[in-house]
Amino acid sequence: MSVVEISLARHREAPRLAAMSRRLVEAGLEPSWTTARVERHVAHEDSVVIVAKAAGEIAGFAIMQFGDLTAHLNLLAVEPRARRAGVGRALVAWLEESARVAGTFTVDLELRADNVGAWRFYRALGYCETGRIRGYYQGVEDAIRMRRELAVVAPQLPAG
Repeated sequence: MSVVEISLARHREAPRLAAMSRRLVEAGLEPSWTTARVERHVAHEDSVVIVAKAAGEIAGFAIMQFGDLTAHLNLLAVEPRARRAGVGRALVAWLEESARVAGTFTVDLELRADNVGAWRFYRALGYCETGRIRGYYQGVEDAIRMRRELAVVAPQLPAG
């Protein structure tokens, strides 16, 4: 895989991102990430939609929404041909750095309970499972909730 470039998504990319979500994230479910919904996040000041491009082609994307205390990673998708090449890591790193700059030091996300590959990916990045939600995905599939604390804690010096 060639060098990956991360950039903010543009409105014209929303149809492609919605199609990727249907194919890679929402397979087997009624699509909820429509082009209009992706466009709203592109335009919304509390959301960030980014794309990873390799050789000028979209290799992956992510959508994160920022709250006062936490950020929520709504979507992350990487094309199968680009997996295990650092695309997902690059997207998450970009978003986590944005959260730190914004003063948001907690990132939450949900993933399908049967998506072992995604669970391993997030665990490798330092995310911890915080719970399970029955029927989270349209009442038919459970979710695993995960969280990562981004704050850097200074080491405690020994007393004395």
